[in-house]
Amino acid sequence: MSLVLELANYVGITAFGISGSMKGIRKGMDLLGVLTLGFSTALGGGIIADVLLGIMPPTNLVYLPNALVALLASLFTFIFYKVFTNVNKPLIYADAIGLGAFASSGASLAYSVDPSPLLVIMIGTITAVGGGVIRDILSNEVPLILTREFYATSVIIGSGIYFVLRYEGMSNYYDIFISFVITTTLRIMAIKMRWELPRILHS
Repeated sequence: MSLVLELANYVGITAFGISGSMKGIRKGMDLLGVLTLGFSTALGGGIIADVLLGIMPPTNLVYLPNALVALLASLFTFIFYKVFTNVNKPLIYADAIGLGAFASSGASLAYSVDPSPLLVIMIGTITAVGGGVIRDILSNEVPLILTREFYATSVIIGSGIYFVLRYEGMSNYYDIFISFVITTTLRIMAIKMRWELPRILHS
C-alpha cells in the first residue's frame, strides 16, 4: 500500500512540475525561470508545510529523488513543450492523483507532530495546494484556488477525513490510503461534473 502512495506522490510531483513549467513558458520565462516555477509548483507546498511544522531543513530540499523528479519534469516540459500542449486532459487527472497523495501525506505528517484537527487540515491543504499558489504568485496572477473550481475544497475534506479516521484509531497507511482515494475521487468528480463554489458575479 505504501508503494501505491509513493508512486502517486511521484505522479503528483511530475504533474505539478509540468504545470508550473507550462505556466512559465506561457509567461515567456527563460530556462531558469521555467525550472524555478516547475520546482516551486511541485515541491513548494511541502517545503512550506515542513517549515511550519519546524522540520528543518525541509525534506524536499534534502531528499534528492523528489527534487530530481521535479527538475527533470520541468526540463522535459521546456524541451518538449509542444508535446505537452496536446496532453492536457491526462495531466489534469495526474494532477488530481498528486493532489490526493500530497493531502494525505501532509495530513499524516501534521498528525504525527500534534493531533490537532486544525493543524492536520491546514498542513494537508498547504502541502497539496501551496505549490500552485506559489506558481500563480510568481506568475503575477491571483491564485487559481481562490477564483475557480472545487480544488482546495476536496483537499480540505480529504485532510479532515484523515484526521477523523486516525483519531478514531484506524492504523496508519489505511487512513492515509482512504484519505488519498477520497481526495482524488472528489477532485475527479469535480472535473467531470464541473463543480464550483458559489461566487458573487458583478455586472
